[in-house]
Amino acid sequence: MKAPTLRPRRTEPPEQGTEFVPIAEEARNEAPRATIDPDRSLRWLRRALPVMKAHKGIFITSLTLSFIGLVLQVQIPNLLQQAIGNSITHHTVPLSHYVWWIVGLGLVGAVMGYIARLLLFETAYDIEYDLRNIIYEHLTRMSFSFYDRVQSGQLISRANSDIRSVQMYMTFAPLIMVQCSIAVVAFIFMLTINVPLAFIAMATTPFVYITGVRMRRSMFPVSWIIQARLAEVATIVDENVNGVRVVKSFAAEQQQLRALSGAADKVQWGYIKDADLRARFTPLVQNLPQLGLVLVLLFGGYMVIHGQLGIGAILAFNAYLLMLQAPFMMLGMLIMMGQRAAASAERIYDIIDEEPTVTDKPDAVDLTDCKGDVRFSHVDFVYDSEAERLVLADFDLHIDPGETVALVGRTGAGKSTVARLLNRFYDVRHGSIQIDGHDVRDLTLSSLRANIGVVLDEPFLFSVSVRDNIAYGKPSATFDEVEAAARAAGAHEFITHLENGYDTVVGERGYTLSGGQRQRIAIARTLLVNPPIMVLDDATSAIDVQVEQMIHASLRVQMLGRTTLIIAHRLSTIALADRVVLLDQQKVVADGTHAELLESTPLYAEVLAQAAEFERDADLEGSDADVVGPDEDGRGLADLLESARGGAHR
Repeated sequence: MKAPTLRPRRTEPPEQGTEFVPIAEEARNEAPRATIDPDRSLRWLRRALPVMKAHKGIFITSLTLSFIGLVLQVQIPNLLQQAIGNSITHHTVPLSHYVWWIVGLGLVGAVMGYIARLLLFETAYDIEYDLRNIIYEHLTRMSFSFYDRVQSGQLISRANSDIRSVQMYMTFAPLIMVQCSIAVVAFIFMLTINVPLAFIAMATTPFVYITGVRMRRSMFPVSWIIQARLAEVATIVDENVNGVRVVKSFAAEQQQLRALSGAADKVQWGYIKDADLRARFTPLVQNLPQLGLVLVLLFGGYMVIHGQLGIGAILAFNAYLLMLQAPFMMLGMLIMMGQRAAASAERIYDIIDEEPTVTDKPDAVDLTDCKGDVRFSHVDFVYDSEAERLVLADFDLHIDPGETVALVGRTGAGKSTVARLLNRFYDVRHGSIQIDGHDVRDLTLSSLRANIGVVLDEPFLFSVSVRDNIAYGKPSATFDEVEAAARAAGAHEFITHLENGYDTVVGERGYTLSGGQRQRIAIARTLLVNPPIMVLDDATSAIDVQVEQMIHASLRVQMLGRTTLIIAHRLSTIALADRVVLLDQQKVVADGTHAELLESTPLYAEVLAQAAEFERDADLEGSDADVVGPDEDGRGLADLLESARGGAHR
């Protein structure tokens, strides 16, 4: 059976008028029904109100059923009073009449309570789903500059524990308020029994309110500190899990444990302070209503003794007050939840309120029929807007369609920055970058990046199968297409020797594979998309010479008709290029073929020598790279450098 092949880019002009069709899969999940109100002047709950309104039907039904169930429960003390008066004292109504009424009300109330809580939890998870999608969709739109300065642990914390705090308050606070509102209904029933005693029973309510306000003001800053320090712990854990190989290689486990212990101690202080505040205020909030029970027994008992009130009435009053104990006990929890939710919401809004710096213009157009003409014109760029020294300064470079250019320079010269600017991971400070005559800022990001394939020197693989990793940019690809891309990248042979072949699930970040294997899969992933412009950022640095030569033979075929920018250190990689550009002092200082630069530019030979020394050091650590292989003329690196020095002296 003939092995599948991956066809190179076509060299003939494409048909004009072709529309841009994205190859990535469309999202299949249900989009959030609403989003956070962008008005930053509103209080946090007002800003989140649109998300609650999106589920108002089921939410209001839940609260209504809960309220009706509580109203039915309030009827029971009234029936108890009537049963004592009419059945036990005066024997005018059979006792069974009230017994059946109480049993019936209890059953109906239980059914309504069950349905209400079922709907409430459904609403809670719907709101949590919306909040998670809102923040994740926003994170997908954020620019690279945002991720350069924000720790991943902070984002994980805000997308998990902070969202849960907000969701719990948004759904359960209204339920608690409904349960507390039963105090109004109970108070009305108490008024129908005896007006003075009703006011005596509720005399402690103002003190409960004052205590609650003080508790809320005291707990907000502590809640903020707790959430912030939980995020610090999440950051340390995230970095230690992702960097476990570095930690273990330096035997730094105890050092990291001390760091985690210090962060955990700070969280512990916050929780202890929170518990201290709750210990001060919660007993007052919960027990002040019981003082009303004492007053009812005192004054109500006096009235019963003097014949001014029936024994059934005072029992009903006591039942109403006991019924009010649960809402008042939950009031303290409501205040605590509210302050934690407020602190969490502010942390979430810190992310949502930040706008991406790289976005589509309102009149942006799709890049279609891309020929691959690339031009950098007087580009100035710096990562930190406040930094004085530019990374690129007055940078000029033109790459013709189908041309392969190698970009060479010292470490830190800005080579990778050129690649990041080309597919608009960042925007230039001054100047412009054009593709086929279009400024990249005038093109839609999706179409721009679909036409530029990038292979990084440290490829990232997902914890899925090898096949899914290769097909990441084109999920609809057939197995034959995936295999053809793997063959072109020199990955097919080692993949077939894996335990489950293409179905083998790689470990986190692909660390179950070697560096060279990860790079080959990353190359295959880009080749499968078949972009008209390709950027190889030191993409074969971890691959041994024999495999690299095989890959280069395939890449020469794949580069036909494709504009390719190679960020290179190895002579073998530079040999793929039609011309070489030397980058130094933030700009292009030399441009020509490899032989021309060796002959005319001593700096070029020095850069290659430094790269060779670096590669030899990597070899000592187990790398299988070899940069001292012969060039096209059969001369080694030492001969080339000697020739360059001789040419410079002449």
